[in-house]
Amino acid sequence: MKVILPVVPLLMVLVSACGQPADQAAEQPADAPAEPEAATRRIPQFENEHVTVWKTVIVPNQPLEMHRHDNPRAIIALKGGTLTVVNDSGERHDMTWETGSAYWLEADPPGELHGDVNEGPDPIEVIVVQLKGVGMEQGTGGD
Repeated sequence: MKVILPVVPLLMVLVSACGQPADQAAEQPADAPAEPEAATRRIPQFENEHVTVWKTVIVPNQPLEMHRHDNPRAIIALKGGTLTVVNDSGERHDMTWETGSAYWLEADPPGELHGDVNEGPDPIEVIVVQLKGVGMEQGTGGD
């Protein structure tokens, strides 16, 4: 079930619950290679004992590697679009995210991997707030 929440109040609650501002945590080392602007990428925002937060940019026709999410997460669409999600058995389904909306996704089924492909014309940008210690197993995943 898709749950749409107002973005600004949700972000305020998440930021206050998470503590450290994004610009003070998970900074890239000075010698880290810069990500090309035209590449699908994950940009760490911050992490603490409760959540891991990252921004994902998914450019057209550059799929994310196969991965899984052991914990539930909130997705906040900064630039919406439709992702085609393909699991490791080849099953496909689309997920459409509207710009400015937030969504709740449960942990992935045990042992199942998936990849995400943006088959649209424009990049999709989302903030992922993944809970820790909640769900089937503790760990982090992709998107």
